Amino acid sequence: MPISEWVRLPSAWIDAHGLADLPWKSGGDGSDNTAALMALTVIAHAADPDTGIARATYDDICNVAGLSRAKLSNGLDVLKKIKVIEEQSRSTYRLANFGEGHRWAKIPAKSMYSVGRITAFADFQLRRAAELDALKLFFLFAARRGSDTNRANIGYEKIEDYTGIKKVRIKTGISFLASLSLVYVEQVPSKTNSFGVSSAYRLVGLDSYNHLGTKGRGSLQADTAPVDYTPHL
Repeated sequence: MPISEWVRLPSAWIDAHGLADLPWKSGGDGSDNTAALMALTVIAHAADPDTGIARATYDDICNVAGLSRAKLSNGLDVLKKIKVIEEQSRSTYRLANFGEGHRWAKIPAKSMYSVGRITAFADFQLRRAAELDALKLFFLFAARRGSDTNRANIGYEKIEDYTGIKKVRIKTGISFLASLSLVYVEQVPSKTNSFGVSSAYRLVGLDSYNHLGTKGRGSLQADTAPVDYTPHL
């Protein structure tokens, strides 16, 4: 099935700090939460753009994400527990709160694949907090992306608040996400210090024509104004 450039993902749960409900813990919990976000990525990519329903077998999801069947099962249980997906029948999943009237974010799709698999997941071992942190940052940046700037302008304090990632781990998580070729980190004028700069985050594969190189310095000035994050067009 052809993969779109991007897909919609309901994002109200992210705005409601739902990512913070997926902590890293030694043992099964941390890896299950990582598997949950990996599975959510595949389901979002496979979902019908009108209904939010994805039809995918365990083997389909495992092959695309590089997960074992046991770990996928645990990840799906996590997604159902936090009410992000609804399992309608065998191999059929619906993204919760999908459709008109709900908040949503753009998630890159086509750019993430090579030979039918998500390239970024190839080296995931489900043993490192950085893997979970990177995925949580990926979804947060998608939810906080401004449609005008194509960037998420968000500081470490708010990142910790929305995701539960401790500040000491955020830089590592961002670096890992960048190493996976999923995010660009750009420097923009600080909103709190007229002489300083702050980091903004642009997801690879989304509106690739909309960036600092094409919009110039005028877009930097626009960043000082409030951004309306809904809907994410």
